Amino acid sequence: MALPDALRRFRAQGVMAQPVIFGGHRRAEGVVIPFELYAELVPVIEDIEIAHMVRERAAAGESVPLADVAAALGLDSDTYR
Repeated sequence: MALPDALRRFRAQGVMAQPVIFGGHRRAEGVVIPFELYAELVPVIEDIEIAHMVRERAAAGESVPLADVAAALGLDSDTYR
């Protein structure tokens, strides 16, 4: 499908328009979606990115309670509850 055709479909159907999937050698490598749909997905995308960072940090080593981190910085954790 040509990009102008996809744009017409996106304009007419909005978030309900079928995405355009592209790639090579019968393997999907990317997708084009209507911007309205992307805008609705941004919070979910951000949550997924945060989850990846949390998993990486958790796998990197031992966890430390927030109160211990605060104490090491000379902060009293009771003052910010």
